[in-house]
Amino acid sequence: AGSRLVGDVDFARVQPIAGKITPNPGGVRPMTIAMLMRNTVRAAELAVGK
Repeated sequence: AGSRLVGDVDFARVQPIAGKITPNPGGVRPMTIAMLMRNTVRAAELAVGK
Protein backbone atom coordinates (compact mmCIF):
# COMPACT_ATOMS: atom_id res chain seq x y z
CA ALA A 1 0.00 0.00 0.00
CA GLY A 2 1.20 3.48 -0.76
CA SER A 3 3.62 2.46 -3.51
CA ARG A 4 3.39 2.83 -7.26
CA LEU A 5 5.28 1.59 -10.29
CA VAL A 6 7.11 4.30 -12.23
CA GLY A 7 9.24 4.35 -15.35
CA ASP A 8 12.87 5.38 -15.49
CA VAL A 9 12.36 8.47 -17.67
CA ASP A 10 11.00 11.87 -16.70
CA PHE A 11 8.57 11.96 -19.64
CA ALA A 12 7.61 15.63 -19.37
CA ARG A 13 11.24 16.72 -19.19
CA VAL A 14 12.56 14.72 -22.15
CA GLN A 15 9.52 14.97 -24.44
CA PRO A 16 10.66 18.25 -26.08
CA ILE A 17 14.07 16.81 -27.03
CA ALA A 18 13.43 13.09 -27.53
CA GLY A 19 12.85 11.83 -31.06
CA LYS A 20 10.59 9.05 -29.84
CA ILE A 21 9.52 7.94 -26.38
CA THR A 22 7.11 5.41 -24.95
CA PRO A 23 5.43 6.40 -21.72
CA ASN A 24 5.81 3.93 -18.86
CA PRO A 25 4.53 1.86 -17.17
CA GLY A 26 2.88 -0.34 -19.76
CA GLY A 27 5.01 0.97 -22.62
CA VAL A 28 7.50 -1.43 -24.16
CA ARG A 29 7.65 -3.78 -21.19
CA PRO A 30 6.37 -6.89 -23.07
CA MET A 31 8.96 -6.38 -25.81
CA THR A 32 11.73 -5.80 -23.27
CA ILE A 33 10.85 -9.04 -21.47
CA ALA A 34 10.71 -10.96 -24.76
CA MET A 35 14.12 -9.67 -25.86
CA LEU A 36 15.68 -10.41 -22.47
CA MET A 37 14.36 -13.97 -22.66
CA ARG A 38 15.64 -14.35 -26.22
CA ASN A 39 19.10 -13.17 -25.20
CA THR A 40 19.10 -15.48 -22.17
CA VAL A 41 18.25 -18.49 -24.35
CA ARG A 42 20.93 -17.52 -26.89
CA ALA A 43 23.52 -17.16 -24.12
CA ALA A 44 22.59 -20.59 -22.73
CA GLU A 45 22.88 -22.15 -26.20
CA LEU A 46 26.30 -20.59 -26.69
CA ALA A 47 27.40 -21.82 -23.27
CA VAL A 48 26.59 -25.43 -24.18
CA GLY A 49 28.02 -25.13 -27.69
CA LYS A 50 24.89 -25.06 -29.86
